Amino acid sequence: MKYSVGCSTRRLAALAIATISLTACAMGGSEPRIVAVCPPVVEYSREFQARAAEELGMLPDRSAIAEMLSDYAVMRDQARACRISQ
Repeated sequence: MKYSVGCSTRRLAALAIATISLTACAMGGSEPRIVAVCPPVVEYSREFQARAAEELGMLPDRSAIAEMLSDYAVMRDQARACRISQ
């Protein structure tokens, strides 16, 4: 009886090794696809942009708000580039 138990254990081990080996050759990827989603770019009227530029000019030199607006301009350019690349 011990012989058949050992034999079935070997078969089970061989089956496990074969299964692992075959799954390594699977054609489909196991990682999910990454889908790029471009954020919307809000369009501002010329009048609104002129008003914002005037208000920006009234801020003190080296204003934190001015620096943040500069970063925002970069993000808007990146969002536009994202839409073009899709």
